[in-house]
Amino acid sequence: MRKWHRWLAVLFGVFLLWISATGVLSQVGSLVNKANAPSQAQAAAAATPPGFECPATMTCRPKPKPGGWNVGLLHHLHSGESFGPAGTAISILSGFALFFFSFSGLWMYVQMWRGRLARVESGKTVRGDRLFW
Repeated sequence: MRKWHRWLAVLFGVFLLWISATGVLSQVGSLVNKANAPSQAQAAAAATPPGFECPATMTCRPKPKPGGWNVGLLHHLHSGESFGPAGTAISILSGFALFFFSFSGLWMYVQMWRGRLARVESGKTVRGDRLFW
């Protein structure tokens, strides 16, 4: 399990770093856009031509203002959509890899902890009272 954990980390480390960075930037962009967002009436007036009314069954979104964060672009980079089907596949595989890293890391830690408790019980060491090293 340790060997798989190590090799998959080498392969997926760069992709997971990219996904986490674009995810954080996407959230920061959302917060910046919400802080600078005009009121609902101002946004509706600026985004629609005169005489247009948004149907009740639809959500009419205002156009993003120039110079603002492009959250849509960050989302496409985050999900891998900007890189085509290969990017989406890598993003999905990276999600599975993250799931595997979480499970295998916890599994390896439990195995090490059990080994340490076994050494304490056999008298080879006396430091078994702590959960972490």
